[in-house]
Amino acid sequence: MSPIRQAPRGLRLHIGLFGRRNVGKSSVLNCLARQQVAIVSETAGTTTDPVEKPMELLPLGPVLFIDTAGVDDVGALGRQRIERTRQVFARTDLALLIAEAAGGWGAFESTLLEEFRTRGIPTVVVFNKADQGEVPGAVLAELQASGTPTVAVEALSGAGFDGLRRALIEAVPEEFLRSPSLLGDLLPAGELAVLVTPIDKEAPRGRLIMPQVQAIRDLLDHDAYCMVVKERELAAALDRLKQPPRLVVTDSQAFLKVAADTPEQVPMTSFSIALARIKGNLEEFVRGALAIDRLQPGDRVLVAESCSHHPIEEDIGRVKIPRWLRQYVGGDLEFVHCQGHDFPENLTGCSLVVHCAGCVTNRREILSRLLACRQAGVPMTNYGVTIAYVLGILDRALTPFPAAREILGADE
Repeated sequence: MSPIRQAPRGLRLHIGLFGRRNVGKSSVLNCLARQQVAIVSETAGTTTDPVEKPMELLPLGPVLFIDTAGVDDVGALGRQRIERTRQVFARTDLALLIAEAAGGWGAFESTLLEEFRTRGIPTVVVFNKADQGEVPGAVLAELQASGTPTVAVEALSGAGFDGLRRALIEAVPEEFLRSPSLLGDLLPAGELAVLVTPIDKEAPRGRLIMPQVQAIRDLLDHDAYCMVVKERELAAALDRLKQPPRLVVTDSQAFLKVAADTPEQVPMTSFSIALARIKGNLEEFVRGALAIDRLQPGDRVLVAESCSHHPIEEDIGRVKIPRWLRQYVGGDLEFVHCQGHDFPENLTGCSLVVHCAGCVTNRREILSRLLACRQAGVPMTNYGVTIAYVLGILDRALTPFPAAREILGADE
């Protein structure tokens, strides 16, 4: 399948496979994927880093299976493997907790299951190697009493996997079954949205960046029209229209020019702000942006990027946002950065977290980071909300989102 036809990872249901070493996690993954995507060996600890396998799991559609190292690994290297595995918890929508059928369930598995429950992660317990013995009745009774679905399988022969696939479908979080709308619910069918897409050095040659592509598809799915222009062409494009558009959406970096060229009566926002509704919590990000007024010179700001691109000149997260925040605060700030799935567990010393739009990750991972920030007492916002706030146009950028706009007004 070509990359253009593949669903982005951030829109896939993330299914993590967890358990002790050598219980057959990789064999279970291979059987579910119907191909050898993970190395299988009798040697404990064969899987050293999370292995991701995007695939179609009908009738759910696109999913991302994540095979992990055993969380009972040992030694200094083992601790690193465990840490990489625990990072997967934050982006797991559905967990498969795998144990051996005969005597493989103990306090270790019970503790892991309790952590998934605490995190609100639906879990299916998979008893592998069912041909080598039965699951003790007391264990099954305990799991059934707690409402935890269980399935017995034999990964080498494939026995029991039809039941596992059914259990996966039944355990899918309800919110995943409701297809999120990026822009389609903001204008009626048959109306026009104008998408302003600057073409800069970070836009891959021959392609648009992911949020722009997702916006186009979402509008078409909702039978709306869309027109795509660069920021310097917006004014001329609007002049040619017989009727004004129902919505203008811009890359956040072009906010000021687009705000100046868009008539006041036309609602305007950014891709990043729109993404906050389906990849995080827009209202929470607005509350986080209010903390910008409390920043003092010398404060530390964490900038979190979901993707791991190589920063270039005028990079949005490493150059532009730091520059705008320093100008707003009127002094220097200390900026630290993290990329990909590496989000610090200890946020001590941070006064603010500014997160990217999250187009390449899933909502659960960003919500996990929001929870971590809330527990640490550190406000968190995102790129688009931050940029609009420091440029003084957040109120206008929230026009399509009344509930979030009320939070901004309540603070005034």
